[in-house]
Amino acid sequence: MNNKKKLKKWHKYILIILLLLIGMTAWYEIPVTEYITISGGGKVKEPVKLALVTDLHSGYYGKDEAELINMIDKANPDAVLLSGDIFDDRLSMDNARIFCEQIAGKYPCFYVTGNHEIWSPNENKIKEYLRSIGITVLDGTAETLTINGSVISFCGVDDPTYMTDAEWEAQLTSSETAADSASESAQAPYKVLLSHRPERTKTYEAYNFDLIVCGHAHGGQWRIPFTKMGVHAPDQGQFPRFVDGLYELGNGSNMIVSRGLARERMPYPRFFNHPEIVVITVE
Repeated sequence: MNNKKKLKKWHKYILIILLLLIGMTAWYEIPVTEYITISGGGKVKEPVKLALVTDLHSGYYGKDEAELINMIDKANPDAVLLSGDIFDDRLSMDNARIFCEQIAGKYPCFYVTGNHEIWSPNENKIKEYLRSIGITVLDGTAETLTINGSVISFCGVDDPTYMTDAEWEAQLTSSETAADSASESAQAPYKVLLSHRPERTKTYEAYNFDLIVCGHAHGGQWRIPFTKMGVHAPDQGQFPRFVDGLYELGNGSNMIVSRGLARERMPYPRFFNHPEIVVITVE
């Protein structure tokens, strides 16, 4: 085979590889819904459905964020949990505002800050805005609802970026105390903690939350195919442990980590790592 024919052959292979990479990049940018069912530990009379949304980073998901809204509406959750980085410290707040306004009137919504909102000069404005549209902001506080006959306490803490450990743990304590004291019946509340950080499991194990929901890890950025392993996550480093799905902590608490929805904010494509909304059914 002469050199020209060899060169053409290699050009063909390179073109095929490039087309495959482009196709994979486009495919793994499509959002999906992950469904997880867990036990309520005897505290839940009828199933309670929660939609977990994290790490939107004010990303664009169609006109009026219709892709995400349709996914949530299809799941028809009893509440929506916004576990941080819904807004971004660099990108416009417009898409995040549109998304929040679309869900605020439909579902009970609960929000905690992520590190990018803490980095933003608009942290307090974001909280005020969310409260003004009817979304509950949790920052060392708790809100208790009766859902399908069960008492559910939604607790939440700010992202600890600029906090000492003692300050952050004080928020955890105050939110748990508020949850325990809020129930007006003899029924113990099922306690859900919203926190952005999945890597702080040792701290969570010192408390008695039934379910902890987190984001932040972005699914490990690139995921290793056919595994739940990622390549890298903030504050966990290489081959992080907590990036996707359900984990049982040492004290018996369930922790669910969403891969999140970040697209524009990520420096490279989400290979093997669809952006996601997680629908949690507590039985």
